[in-house]
Amino acid sequence: MNYQALFDISGQVAVVTGGGGGLGSVMAYALARAGARVAVLSRRAESCGRVAAAIQAEGGQALAVACDVLDREALECAADLIAAALGPVDILVNAAGGNQPQATTSAERSFFALDHAAVGQVFALNFDGTLNCCQVFGRIMAERKQGCIVNITSMSAERPLTRVAAYSAAKAAVVNFTRWLAVHLAQEYSPQIRVNALAPGFFLTEQNRFLLTERESGALTERGKTIIAHTPMERLGAPEDLAGALLWLVSPAAAFVTGIVVPVDGGFSAFSGV
Repeated sequence: MNYQALFDISGQVAVVTGGGGGLGSVMAYALARAGARVAVLSRRAESCGRVAAAIQAEGGQALAVACDVLDREALECAADLIAAALGPVDILVNAAGGNQPQATTSAERSFFALDHAAVGQVFALNFDGTLNCCQVFGRIMAERKQGCIVNITSMSAERPLTRVAAYSAAKAAVVNFTRWLAVHLAQEYSPQIRVNALAPGFFLTEQNRFLLTERESGALTERGKTIIAHTPMERLGAPEDLAGALLWLVSPAAAFVTGIVVPVDGGFSAFSGV
């Protein structure tokens, strides 16, 4: 067996939503460096353009597409644009997501005072955005009877974390939907369509910085210190830590893997606290 070929995704077309963000951009770079042609989707043209330009500067093939994952019509247009420029989609990575302070409890904001609109926006971005993209790009895979979807969930989906009620609920919905969709697409369309998810542990991003670090000093908050104390590897994740698991899931090496959630968390989910 040619083990090197097991991880070969060269020439495949990959779509990364949220590709202009901290985690999404690293996943887009990883796919491009592995030989995929990458469509980088982001709400802001500047952020996805920057990532696509960096990939092209390294000799890779990339297309920047400014697109809101909550805008179904825009997604349909994006799919047509990507097909014309790069070819039919083989890989979809749903990295668009995030949280909002107004949907997070704190000393100043009780659960009973959470902003309902903000909660709805968090749920929409994380779950509805994933659903929309799976429908638009998943239809292409269903027609071709092949493809791979990787959703991005969170540690808070399996073990709800304090303060982030809306985010935890939305990511838990993504986990359930991932498992459902894996079965549905395999049974109804083709067993060559796989759906899995990555569950990052604690990665410092612009979206959770306000929870993990002090605004003035940048030092870890008490919450950040507690996280480190409950992470056996004793550090926060670096975006690059996601690359290996992602490349495995989208490659032929994972040909018999569907419907699973892979934690990339430094051991956080394995540690009981004792």
